[in-house]
Amino acid sequence: MYRSILINKRTTVNGPMALFLLVLVACSPQGEEEMPRQTVETRPVSYPTASVLSLHPEYEIAVPAELKPYEQVAVYAKVTGFVKTLYADRGDYVRKGQLLAELEAPEMEQRHLSDKSHEQQTYNDYLHAKQVYERLLDASQTIGAVADIELDRARSAMESTRSAYEASKAGAAHSSEIKQYLRITAPFDGVVAQRNVSVGALAGSGSPAPLFIMAQSDKLRLTLSLPEKHASSVYEKMPATFTLSSQPGKIFDATLSRTSSLLDEQDRSLTLEFDVSNPTGELRGGEYAQAKLKLKRKSPSLWVSGKSILQTQSGTYVLTLNDNEIRRIPVNEGIRLDTLTEVFGNLSLSDNVIIKPTEEIKEGNILN
Repeated sequence: MYRSILINKRTTVNGPMALFLLVLVACSPQGEEEMPRQTVETRPVSYPTASVLSLHPEYEIAVPAELKPYEQVAVYAKVTGFVKTLYADRGDYVRKGQLLAELEAPEMEQRHLSDKSHEQQTYNDYLHAKQVYERLLDASQTIGAVADIELDRARSAMESTRSAYEASKAGAAHSSEIKQYLRITAPFDGVVAQRNVSVGALAGSGSPAPLFIMAQSDKLRLTLSLPEKHASSVYEKMPATFTLSSQPGKIFDATLSRTSSLLDEQDRSLTLEFDVSNPTGELRGGEYAQAKLKLKRKSPSLWVSGKSILQTQSGTYVLTLNDNEIRRIPVNEGIRLDTLTEVFGNLSLSDNVIIKPTEEIKEGNILN
């Protein structure tokens, strides 16, 4: 076999000879050598990771709130009657027990007079029966002057009339008490927010509208609904600030006074109330407010970079990379502070989480 063929310029090669030489070259070992194989370099997979953090920060959120009167009641007439006189109008400041209105009910006055008359009559009957019994008792000291049955009959008559007198007395007191309901008085210090009747109007059980609506204005309640995920961050005497659209630029302070303790079943929120002192009347109940709360968890929680959270159709996850093994851990998100996000799940401080996870990253061991 020929390995190579040198053709001199002076050598003349005809067509058939050239074809024969090409065949020899093709059959030579040089033509049988294989093409060198491409070498694939395998590199280990590498993902940037970050440690899980344990933090216990104080954070601030803004929620809508409502400023309400500390106490607000609708004042009704307990008995039926016509409005005789009005002593207060909308916007008046009144004191507890102050007379707001008087009603008149002639039939009630007549009943009271009748009860008083019946009380006096039964009282006189009782006095007469008592005198009869006492005289017979004195006469019975003489043996044979008064029969025992007569003395017993007199005692029974006295007891009966005394019972009748006590009953009539209670009846007269009841009608007198009912008569007092014709006087409508203020239940506490406050302002008359509404007056719904005029002189001559029928008031009482037949009227669905109250006579007055009263509100306490020197003390108010700031009420708000806190979302469920923040409910465990509420603590005693928690401070808050709030603003009102009616007084732009002003910031008011408040301190937590009470909570509903249980979450509302409809919107899963916790109701908070802040008592607000208002001695000068600067604030008015019924306004909407924007409140800022300073919250803090009862214990430290776990935090990761916000970029480490993978949102998928099946749920929310973080991918951990420990000892060259990738695991997908389901988590629930909490609050966010700057670039960090609070997470709740089967994580520990020793875990390393992949900073920028994707759905293409599979669980399991990776190449070293």
